[in-house]
Amino acid sequence: MKGITMKIPFRPIALGLVVLLFSGVLLERAQAGGGHFFPPVADPLVREECGSCHLAFAPSMLPKSSWTRMMGDLKNHFGDDASIDTAKTERITRYLNANAADSGSQRNGSKFLRGVSMENGPLRITELPKWVSEHRGISPAEWKSKKVGSKANCVACHVDAERGYYDE
Repeated sequence: MKGITMKIPFRPIALGLVVLLFSGVLLERAQAGGGHFFPPVADPLVREECGSCHLAFAPSMLPKSSWTRMMGDLKNHFGDDASIDTAKTERITRYLNANAADSGSQRNGSKFLRGVSMENGPLRITELPKWVSEHRGISPAEWKSKKVGSKANCVACHVDAERGYYDE
């Protein structure tokens, strides 16, 4: 009997292993972020309108009451007039509320907002007890440095903040 030769399809196996490895790295990254991962803004209008002046903050960082109050007074948006037309305001408000920390669809929101009133949440993420606790070791001089500028400039220290990762 002549020897039987097997042709093993190495390319599909190698590609499958690469995909599996890459998926594992992504899953590990998401789990590693744990309480430091907040799904980034997915809506293009929200990214465009909010992100034109600052990082478009993850809606899961605040409760619905905060987003509703903030969007209801865009003329006084932290010292600036951020007014936009009514249709855009309504669409952005719906998106933010649907993805807010207390919407039930965000796993990290409730942990981030522990001890915060859902009916009267703060307007600033930087006022949340968890945020204050996580940043307590940062000196006032660092916040005012040219690199950082303000507490709202997350990307100065969290390079992957736009992708939802707020690890150090």
